Amino acid sequence: MKLVRFGKSGSEKPGLIDKDGKLRDLSAHIEDISAETMSQISKLKKLDPASLPLISGKPRFGPCVGNIGKFMCIGLNYSDHAAETGSALPDHPMLFMKANSAIVGPNDTVSLPRKSKSTDWEVELAAVIGRKTKYVSEADALKYVAGYCIVNDVSERNFQKNMSGQFTKGKSCDTFGPIGPWLVTRDEVKDPQNLSLTMDLNGKRMQDGTTSDMIFTVAQIISHLSQMFTLHPGDVISTGTPAGVGAGIKPKPKFLKAGDTMELSIEGLGIQRQKVKMDK
Repeated sequence: MKLVRFGKSGSEKPGLIDKDGKLRDLSAHIEDISAETMSQISKLKKLDPASLPLISGKPRFGPCVGNIGKFMCIGLNYSDHAAETGSALPDHPMLFMKANSAIVGPNDTVSLPRKSKSTDWEVELAAVIGRKTKYVSEADALKYVAGYCIVNDVSERNFQKNMSGQFTKGKSCDTFGPIGPWLVTRDEVKDPQNLSLTMDLNGKRMQDGTTSDMIFTVAQIISHLSQMFTLHPGDVISTGTPAGVGAGIKPKPKFLKAGDTMELSIEGLGIQRQKVKMDK
């Protein structure tokens, strides 16, 4: 099942994408696709999509999960990405947090911060937690996932690396967290470690990887984090990016500029498209 949130920012409605790719309204059955309603996904699976109201036109898609609790990201989780940035491989999943105020819809405009000259792209697979998770084993970890989606972990490298502290400054600028287009429930993703993922900039392929190359699997990441703190329904864990980011281009890095278009895809999880502008 592909769950979506559609409509104007801040007033999105819940919906689903049926087998024909059409948008159906879930408002009569659920208030939102959010932390509070993750437990109701099993109920939604019993519905006949054809019985739901059909939404015409092309409404905006919002972030596929609303009221996100924690927005967690794993750094350097692909060996080829670590190599292109000259970084040593981590011994444990490298965690940083992304401010929730960065979250936008999958096709919303990405704004470059004032004076930014080194904003980068990162296509990532994200797992959304479906129920309270603490001290879970690696073997059982995926049972706690509600579904999967795409995240663009947009990153301002100068803020990230040269302004002291951890990664948060460079990862949390407004619009730096496009999520969606839809949340694909766990049952439709047979193996999260066997998905292709790509990112195109202005029609040119920049990233072309597979989740099979992760250093730490989704299950390992969830289990590891749950040993230290509780994961709650609606928490999002973005699991790292493969090689091909702008900072890794030799001999001269390439970064986003106003007028650029990013297109990100993950096998079975849809496509994101974002225009880039300079913040006023």
